[in-house]
Amino acid sequence: QVQLVESGGGLVQAGGSLRLSCAASGRTFSSYAMGWFRQAPGKEREFVAVISWNGGRILYADSVKGRFTISRDNAKNTAYLQMNSLKPEDTAVYYCAASERLALGSTSFGSWGQGTQVTVSS
Repeated sequence: QVQLVESGGGLVQAGGSLRLSCAASGRTFSSYAMGWFRQAPGKEREFVAVISWNGGRILYADSVKGRFTISRDNAKNTAYLQMNSLKPEDTAVYYCAASERLALGSTSFGSWGQGTQVTVSS
């Protein structure tokens, strides 16, 4: 497994931007698909985006398509989530996760970070 640490969360006004980072430890980062999930208070954890090991395939949830961009830098063992045009409904704890295959379901991801809070004010 790989150890993951998210950073970059915070408080932002609606329409603003944030960039989340997910730093991974271990030499096998480049072999994992990396995903971002989020969980708002009182709601289930939901899929946000996923990127394949080499960046060749990317999938987004409909709710963030066109606003969020997932990327990775395998040389830096880091995945990113650029979030633009943020809305109050994007408020949640954001988690990065690693999977041995490209997947959308959280059960396919075996390694998780501790989460970073994103709050979007109206």
